[in-house]
Amino acid sequence: MRPTGPLHLGHWVGALKNWVELQKTYECFFMAADWHALMSEYERPAGIEAEVRGMVSDWLAAGIDPKRSIIFRQSDVPEHAELFLILSIVVPLGWVERVPTYKEQLREIKGRDLATYGFLGYPVLQAADILLYKADAVPVGEDQLPHLELTREIARRFKFLYKKDLFPEPKPLLAPEAKLLGLDGRKMSKSYDNFLALSEAPEAIRRKAQKMFTDPKRIKMTDPGHPEECNVCHYWEVFAPGEAPAVWEKCRKSLWGCTQNKEALAETLIRLTEPFRAARESSGANSSIDRILAEGAQRARETARATLREVKEAIGLQG
Repeated sequence: MRPTGPLHLGHWVGALKNWVELQKTYECFFMAADWHALMSEYERPAGIEAEVRGMVSDWLAAGIDPKRSIIFRQSDVPEHAELFLILSIVVPLGWVERVPTYKEQLREIKGRDLATYGFLGYPVLQAADILLYKADAVPVGEDQLPHLELTREIARRFKFLYKKDLFPEPKPLLAPEAKLLGLDGRKMSKSYDNFLALSEAPEAIRRKAQKMFTDPKRIKMTDPGHPEECNVCHYWEVFAPGEAPAVWEKCRKSLWGCTQNKEALAETLIRLTEPFRAARESSGANSSIDRILAEGAQRARETARATLREVKEAIGLQG
């Protein structure tokens, strides 16, 4: 994950819960991608380091286990940059230009100059992140499939050029689709400021919940509701599925209004997100995270160094 802002409910539903389960089956590498963050935040990088710590704190609160998985900061493993350079030499320019998210982000991300050499090449750095650990599989959403396919193409090209079958072609592990809209009914996005952060203060959760879009067809409290069209009711389905049927029934029968619905949802979300606030407020949290990142980097480098030695041998480089 890129440490470019607080993790929100969408990250929890769409990625973190899946990551926690994957630990039970796979040897997992979880990386705070600070170099990727720098590619878009290079003009104001001062906040990246704090975001790394906050993000890792949220991972731990969600259930990512440093005893079971490897948690590390990308820039602590310089082999990522070295493999990125090697791969960028052999990847045709047209391959990175056709990745759809590049042009999309140039259009959508405002206030930043992203027309840089580094930003164009970030899918190659992503490929280096994956291939460095000879990953068999990568948890991705549908929008990341073109990036993973580029990684597979790069693995095949390396094999073709240097006659060395070093890299497996990683398979996608598609996460269960997360149908969680933002508070305003649009796609949840930091740029829209329509999210609830996992570490959001209780009062902020209550305030933001009151602004949530509800049933557009329900004008008065006495009007019957249509919960299947209400974003608040959908949040109940996602975060409190056991309570959702009763909430939907109250909505349909006009037994409570939208304001009551949002107030109750806010209290439910406050309870669910308490572990994330507690993790950030814990005394010694930063020193614990620093230790986890240092130990994780050491473990990650053992694999990374071995892979890079093989790569250099394949292309005829020493060192």
